[in-house]
Amino acid sequence: MSSNENDTGLTALREKVEHVDTAIVALLAQRVELARAVGIHKREEGLATLDAKREAAVLRRAGTLAREAGLPEEAVRQLFWTIIGICRPAEGGGAPP
Repeated sequence: MSSNENDTGLTALREKVEHVDTAIVALLAQRVELARAVGIHKREEGLATLDAKREAAVLRRAGTLAREAGLPEEAVRQLFWTIIGICRPAEGGGAPP
């Protein structure tokens, strides 16, 4: 395989990675919007915004999903902890950071 063919293959792979990155950001934006809707519902029902038990369940589920996908559980749980942190302000009625 020539260097040019290798470069073409690498470029194609990088474009696929960029497509996945774009999808990840779009899904994160969707999750923030859902958190905002959850927050509105909680306020209408007089419920507390922070639900530590629910957050713990989300983290446990993330670990399970990671294990099933062959990914490092702790790294995925940390990623989801970050996602929760991004969504909290939206759920509380504010804008995400």
